Amino acid sequence: MTKITERTALITGASGGIGTALCSAFVAAGYQVIATDVVAPTNAIDGCTFVAVDLNQFCVDDTARSNGVKELHVAMGMRRLDVLINNAATQIVKPTAQLTPADWSQTLNINLVAPFLLAQAFLPDLAAVNGSIVNISSIHATLTKPEFVAYATSKAGLVGLTRALAVELGARVRVNAICPAAIATPMLLAGFADNTDGFRKLGEYHPTKCIGDPADVAKAALYLASSDSSFLNGAVIGLDGGVASCLHDPA
Repeated sequence: MTKITERTALITGASGGIGTALCSAFVAAGYQVIATDVVAPTNAIDGCTFVAVDLNQFCVDDTARSNGVKELHVAMGMRRLDVLINNAATQIVKPTAQLTPADWSQTLNINLVAPFLLAQAFLPDLAAVNGSIVNISSIHATLTKPEFVAYATSKAGLVGLTRALAVELGARVRVNAICPAAIATPMLLAGFADNTDGFRKLGEYHPTKCIGDPADVAKAALYLASSDSSFLNGAVIGLDGGVASCLHDPA
């Protein structure tokens, strides 16, 4: 019988800024990476195998889900699965009165339902090696602002899912979450392309006097996936530059 020894990480949302950093960091740490997203990354990373998965369809279509799980297992081949990183997310920013049922469903599907269904589908693989799940939540899980109702709700749910799974899966699979604040992804930087002063103020507002880098999220995820964090289970790590500790007085 062939012994399965090569470590593998399954990373969703692999084509975005944080996803790219996650893939690069795990490859550098010696993992084979199965990278998923709706569209392929612009720049391929050696050591990554890309599988296109539409997570909204994954949630609403039984056939799409079954086919997606099969394709991901084929990409894994004979390798073990050590970590599932639920990083994919959509952020629809609208006033409550303008949110459509489709907006609501899509947000919850991609940000919350898909992480559960993927954890469920790959539980036997992860449990076989006492692996771990790392959920990329957000500071919006606890601290939010107007027009983020769908996104904040989904990320709060992801924190709840993290804790509930950690309790139920116990010693078989550890489950932890990271809650980043502002991270300098290409999307965030593009949003401030014509507002350099606003970007500076955003950084200055954090006690660290800067916003985060995608590599910061990747380093935290690597730690949570490693044996160095074997007693961390159900943890929700705030990666926010201290901004969550700030008191927002009106004067």
